[in-house]
Amino acid sequence: MFAGSPTKNPVSALFCLILALLLAGCAGSQSSDSGPVYTVKRGDTLYRIARSTGTSVKELARLNNISAPYTIEVGQKLKVSGATAKKSSSKSSGKTAAVTPSYAVPKSSWPPVGQRCWVWPASGKVVIPYSTSEGGNKGIDIAGTRGAPVYASDAGKVVYVGNQLRGYGNLIMIKHGEDYITAYAHNDSLLVNNGQNVKAGQKIATMGSTGSNTVALHFQIRYRATAIDPVRYLPAQGSKPKS
Repeated sequence: MFAGSPTKNPVSALFCLILALLLAGCAGSQSSDSGPVYTVKRGDTLYRIARSTGTSVKELARLNNISAPYTIEVGQKLKVSGATAKKSSSKSSGKTAAVTPSYAVPKSSWPPVGQRCWVWPASGKVVIPYSTSEGGNKGIDIAGTRGAPVYASDAGKVVYVGNQLRGYGNLIMIKHGEDYITAYAHNDSLLVNNGQNVKAGQKIATMGSTGSNTVALHFQIRYRATAIDPVRYLPAQGSKPKS
């Protein structure tokens, strides 16, 4: 938890930052005389466009005559369909409604356990567990000693290093592929730079109490911007994840 946080809603601030990092380069859909279309932006993949428009990858490929490995180009206009896209072509007050993708993932749709080999980001007892309640802890808090190592939970790219989000102290966020971001808060020293690639188990920081009243690491796993329970995906403490 973020005891003594001076902001009204630091969790919302972190969520917005994570969402922005996950969706960087994405663009919305629009309609044309031949139906709704999507303009490809930098960083898009056919899978990401399928998620945001409600059109399956198979249907996107069929509508736009795209064959495997489904290469697309920035600026390319793609025909889309699906429930979300159909809503985008409906008229409201004489204007076309914009596609508004939903990135909140219900618990029933969380990724299966074992899909990725996460490692524990720190040694210590989980003193505050994950909670699904409103305003609850959206990660886990691991108690420790000042200066203890903090590790990257999986290989990825560092997308945020700083302390601009008050209530989180010295914060590191790492992006793992298209769907995952991990967050490491309240660190003492930061040992990585923004844009740096890291390996699973690499030391990225030391434990501290910045933005908190006690020495502990606040750790989150975000799947498509939704906070999921890290303990569900981490191996048993003291063991190594299966390769």
